[in-house]
Amino acid sequence: MANVTAAMVKELREKTAAGMMDCKNALNETGGDIEAAVDWLRKKGLAKAAKKAGRTAAEGLVALSAEGQKGVAVEVNSETDFVARNPEFQEMASAIAGVALGVGDDVATIEAAAYPGGGTVAEKIQATIATIGENMTLRRAALQAVSNGVVGSYVHGQVAPGLGKIAVLVALESEGKAEPLLALGKQIAMHVAATNPQGLDAASIDPAIVARERDVLAAKAREGGKPENVVEKIVESGVKTFYKEATLLEQVFVMDPDGKKTVAQAVKAAEAEVGAPIKVTGFVRLALGEGVEKDETDFAAEVAAAAGQG
Repeated sequence: MANVTAAMVKELREKTAAGMMDCKNALNETGGDIEAAVDWLRKKGLAKAAKKAGRTAAEGLVALSAEGQKGVAVEVNSETDFVARNPEFQEMASAIAGVALGVGDDVATIEAAAYPGGGTVAEKIQATIATIGENMTLRRAALQAVSNGVVGSYVHGQVAPGLGKIAVLVALESEGKAEPLLALGKQIAMHVAATNPQGLDAASIDPAIVARERDVLAAKAREGGKPENVVEKIVESGVKTFYKEATLLEQVFVMDPDGKKTVAQAVKAAEAEVGAPIKVTGFVRLALGEGVEKDETDFAAEVAAAAGQG
């Protein structure tokens, strides 16, 4: 039997909102595997939701730079939020996004590129580390571009123009008018910031994720005593619901005042104003610290250890 710790139970509760004992039992049943325990709880109908997003613990900023048919977002990390509020750090993050707009979203290429004012981006980061006295990294970058149309953008939690906690880019292919296209792109970008879709449409979702969803739905139906012919129908219905919740184009558009249109329907409706067909070809969403965990510090234990009691 796995050594199930309180921290593991806490993490599973945060992911599923299930009860403490249910979480402990799930971890015991799955040998301490968190993701397998999530599925175990879902199959038993004990998990309210399987939260996919990683815990966001890293500090710093996401910076966005968009111009016409191209846009890029970068994540620049620091050790503390205090440094993220430093004007020098903010200026650097913004400048790095501007560099990335010209050279693309490969981190190594960005770091090797010329930084405005002299040297390379990597050298500027090292110089800023020396000046401020805190470690910093260019963690990742993502780009969207179209041959005809616009790239809409939005920054959530903005602390300065183009700098914040979440950056979103949405690519719209169209030969229509740029101004209403940009307005639509920003609205869809705001939607993406709020809903964090897993993909653009059903075809863009990882088949392994869909297979896992099918397995959970089938196991849960069988657990409820449903016959196999009914299980199959429940699974198909559940997968359709999953796509509506997980894919951008099938989600209900949060900007629709009536709360009825999907994103795809809102895009279609906008074609009259734009004066041409519109196709959403892609999107990116960078959330600060996504997928990175920072070690949690037990301050009381640190004090006790320093006093020779730990």
